Amino acid sequence: MKLAMYHNQVVVINSDNIQPVKGFNNLQEMLPHLNEEINLGQKESLPDSNDFSLPIQKPQQIFAVGFNYRDHMNELHTSAPKVPNIFTKFVSSLTGPNPTVKIPSPQTDWETELVIVIGDGGRNIKLTDTSKHIAGYMVGQDLSDRQLQFANSNPQFSLAKSYQNFSPIGPWLTTPDEIPDLTSLTITTEVNGQEKQHSQLGNLIFNPEKLVNYLSSITELFPGDLIFTGTPGGVGFGRNPKEFLQSGDQLVSKIDQLGQLTINMQ
Repeated sequence: MKLAMYHNQVVVINSDNIQPVKGFNNLQEMLPHLNEEINLGQKESLPDSNDFSLPIQKPQQIFAVGFNYRDHMNELHTSAPKVPNIFTKFVSSLTGPNPTVKIPSPQTDWETELVIVIGDGGRNIKLTDTSKHIAGYMVGQDLSDRQLQFANSNPQFSLAKSYQNFSPIGPWLTTPDEIPDLTSLTITTEVNGQEKQHSQLGNLIFNPEKLVNYLSSITELFPGDLIFTGTPGGVGFGRNPKEFLQSGDQLVSKIDQLGQLTINMQ
């Protein structure tokens, strides 16, 4: 099932139409009830994907994982993590799938990522039970101001990745039953039509199940919490010479079967 926000209502996306979901004010409110019978309204024409808005508006927590692909770890000359390398992003940076983003510095970089959406929360979730707590997956873009991130000798992540509209997600939530093999899906980034990142989700060092298990062993997870799972190699900062986004660029983040984000830089 694919679920999105459209004109302030939750909708189910079918191959050629959408259907409003009755009884819920927003998608986050619906997450704990995904396994229950859903009351659907009349079918409507499938809108342009540009009309979908931010799927999860107010998560209590946004986690992000650093260096979760070996090629990204190598390009930034970082040693392999023993446990997931976690930082946070701030909720005020969230935006929908087709934003315009104002560039804060000449070193603004791209990072396309798989985003996990928590359905049922909890603590100490067993590895074998994690699938019961994952509501679905989305495409995410973890925009990064490298100038701020590396302003000190010890980098800081959270602020450098939390400017306004620096965390686009969407365009919809895809439930796990829609994806027979998550590891086979391709993740890519394009800047002005040129591919910059290309990998498979099977290359994640810590997969979604391990991340949910690890995070819940330390902090409680809540419905609607988001986990940005990390980006593959090919970021601008890791290139020689380095490449960064400029005003007028169009940034496209894609994951097979999960959709795409189209981001215009200003």
